[in-house]
Amino acid sequence: MGPMIQRAASMSESIALPPARICIGVTGHRDTNPAFAANRAGIELAIASIFESVERITTRQSDVIGTTRLYSLMALGADAVAIEHALDKTWEVVAPLPFGLDLNIAINSEPETADQMTAVLDGQPSDSPQVDERAQMLRKVAAKLRLFELAEQDSHVKDLLLHRLSFTDDIKAAQDYLTIVAERVATAGRIMIEQSDILIAVWDGVTPGAIGGTRHTIAAAVNLGTPVIWVDASHPERVSVLRTPEELFALESLAHLHHTGVEALFEATLNPPASDQNERAIRFHTESWHGRSHRRFHAYRRIEALFGGKGWRERWGRLIQAYETPQDIARGTGASILENARSLPGGDRALVERIEVDILQRFAWADGLSTYLSDAYRGGMVTNFLLSAMAIVVGVAYLPLASVDAKWPFALAEFVLLACIIGITTIGRRKRWHGRWFETRRVAEYFRHAPMMLLLGVARSTGRWPRGAETEWPEYYAREVLCDIGLPSVKIEQGYLRAALQNLLQAHAMRQRIYHQQKARRLTRVHHGLDRLSEILFALAVLSVSTYLSLIALGAIGAIPDSVAHDLSKLFTFLGVILPALGGAFAGIRYFGDF
Repeated sequence: MGPMIQRAASMSESIALPPARICIGVTGHRDTNPAFAANRAGIELAIASIFESVERITTRQSDVIGTTRLYSLMALGADAVAIEHALDKTWEVVAPLPFGLDLNIAINSEPETADQMTAVLDGQPSDSPQVDERAQMLRKVAAKLRLFELAEQDSHVKDLLLHRLSFTDDIKAAQDYLTIVAERVATAGRIMIEQSDILIAVWDGVTPGAIGGTRHTIAAAVNLGTPVIWVDASHPERVSVLRTPEELFALESLAHLHHTGVEALFEATLNPPASDQNERAIRFHTESWHGRSHRRFHAYRRIEALFGGKGWRERWGRLIQAYETPQDIARGTGASILENARSLPGGDRALVERIEVDILQRFAWADGLSTYLSDAYRGGMVTNFLLSAMAIVVGVAYLPLASVDAKWPFALAEFVLLACIIGITTIGRRKRWHGRWFETRRVAEYFRHAPMMLLLGVARSTGRWPRGAETEWPEYYAREVLCDIGLPSVKIEQGYLRAALQNLLQAHAMRQRIYHQQKARRLTRVHHGLDRLSEILFALAVLSVSTYLSLIALGAIGAIPDSVAHDLSKLFTFLGVILPALGGAFAGIRYFGDF
């Protein structure tokens, strides 16, 4: 999402508009790849040139841009080159590691014996200077990064690696080890892709690679809709953009990208073409807060209560609903989420505090606004259906009650009712009740599930966000907030996952299930009640017309005086008009009331 004016009034003193931030992922060959080793200097130059393009863009908008963030799996090779350049530019670097830090270092230092691996794990010198040098380099780099460690299978991976190094002729052990390592690296790569706007990939265009390798990561990125800047490791002066999986099989046809094209790509990421994003995101922050629902918008709620409620109190009771404020949610509905998040073993307490301010408070704001706007739109719509039926009733009420000469008061009343309908419709369109309701609801629902996702390092990749038919700012806004928070600094172990599953995910899913089950049952009763009422009104209309026709027929055969049908004609005309009108109004409420 593009940069937004920070001077806009915020929804609370602690919440500001989220800063725009460029998030870059990097993957590529290791030092041992022949193409990388032969062209290391050119690859470094290509990466530096790309980073300079990012710097030029962010410098031009530095007042509203957050620090650029680089995501890397911290492997030796292209990853290390990118990390070095990013740190030189004081960018923030985050490493989603496929293992815990110690095991990750032990694996990437490439020990050749079990003793070497054990020494690296213990932080002791081994009998290999090369292994020690790589381990020391990785530890030095890791100390400067924010780490997200996927360590829940470390014990198993460690045992497999020790067995492999101890029994080099055990082919099955080697395959088991390589399989789980590939799966772990692919998982970490998926996390990196989900957090990145663009992926930079250093690949020779030939090496197929295993699961979790460079080509596999590139394919995963384009499948998830994340564009890839491909630096050809064999010819690093060639830089291209991959956007679709098919382009992986037509590399020769890709156009080469110059620095202006790289800048344009990052510019489009920072300032997407949706023209409404800044204005409406600012308006979202500066909306007028309503502490509770208003009676004038309760027509929808009253219909739901009358037809969906059980008992007199529920059907005719008080409808005013108070909205939880952003300042109160941490002590209210969000208290259990925050408490369980803080109790996660080894959790990131700073991230939990950000969840309280940047997620829960924004959710409360969006939820309160959306609920108020939904009342306004749906209440106005239900009122219009009822007013339209009443206009017909009033317009023909003179037939059984007054003469033609006394029709004008009824016509005046009908005119007033029609004017009210036009007024409600005009105000609703001018204030965009429907559009703002759906936009704020989209924001609220993105943030409703965000705490659990953030605590587990889960995100929606840039290409998998929904596209609104008329506006896209809610998606850009939510993604910017979530990307600004990013990955937690945490070591994911079995205890962490178990606590998250039991105390966070299951509780959240249970609350959602109970709510939707109860709501579904209530709305089913509303549907059934409205259907039944409209059917009864239409049946009465048929009965009224058929009764009148029967009276005409009986008068024609002399069974009753002709004057009976004549004297009752106005009443039956009145009933023949108002009964279908009321039936149609309630049917309209049923089908267009968003119940």
